[in-house]
Amino acid sequence: MPPVNVSRRSLFTIGAGTAAAAALASQPALAAEGRFQLTAPSTSLIWKKALYDETVLQSFAFDNRNGHIYTLQVKNGSGSNAAGDLCLTKLSLSGAILGHMYLMGFGHGVQCGVEPSGTSAYLWTETDGIPDGTSSRGTKLARFRFVDGQTLTPSSPELTKHEPIAGVRNVTCTIDPSTNRIVMRYNDNGTFRYAVYPLGQFKAGRYEPIFHVAQPGGLGTFQGYAVYGNFAYMLDGTAYSDSNPPPGNAHVTCFDLRTGEQVQRARTEAGRSLDFREPEGMGIQIAAGRPRLCLGLASGESGARVANIFYKSELI
Repeated sequence: MPPVNVSRRSLFTIGAGTAAAAALASQPALAAEGRFQLTAPSTSLIWKKALYDETVLQSFAFDNRNGHIYTLQVKNGSGSNAAGDLCLTKLSLSGAILGHMYLMGFGHGVQCGVEPSGTSAYLWTETDGIPDGTSSRGTKLARFRFVDGQTLTPSSPELTKHEPIAGVRNVTCTIDPSTNRIVMRYNDNGTFRYAVYPLGQFKAGRYEPIFHVAQPGGLGTFQGYAVYGNFAYMLDGTAYSDSNPPPGNAHVTCFDLRTGEQVQRARTEAGRSLDFREPEGMGIQIAAGRPRLCLGLASGESGARVANIFYKSELI
């Protein structure tokens, strides 16, 4: 093969181009514009759909590339809550069960993230749960591929674990599909905080947050969160009861991840006619190129709980 003649100038050009490309790749994605109008009406996406186990829905996330929903719930069994045993269900967008996994000793399933990969997906969840009263809370994050029928433990080799901030509790995460950022929520000595990272850098073990803010106060019982662009959305409230009759106390709160400032809070009456109706989980769906802010509601009788998801799509 004849030698290739490369001048010093062409080497410089190639090197500069490579460096520029690397620098561009390391930059965070531009944030999606706008935020969701929390007073806009909600539309039903799935209604009274059974999950693989019969316990309350805890959280959910979307695979927007392949059109799937993944849900987390405490595994069936009287000791599962304290043990941190979870059931992961894969659903179609109409709520049909497509598969499941069991995650033993992971935590409570307060929130999760989905990273599409070809025709499958990787899940991001809490892991290494520690008992917290009658439940269990994660102390690290785990990434693993969805494999129907598989059971994982915190020591399973299929897991890749991340501990960006050592010694914290109540560790959960979500993924913003508009920016490909992973957002970790955690409790540090009684204060809940959010740390936002570019997903690619996070997977490589470079834990340098773009934003790092405390959670605004004044919430009820925390039930989940989602992120779209520079804004985070939190769901709080409790199930219907004598002291919490319809339309209930479920609220959605929006705050700015750049400053930690609360910008809007509104009660949601989505699924008002449901029995039981406990707010559980949030997620971002991308449908026909447009985002939807989704919130979950558990309903049904004890021992036969079902899942409901509603969405808002108006941006301001």
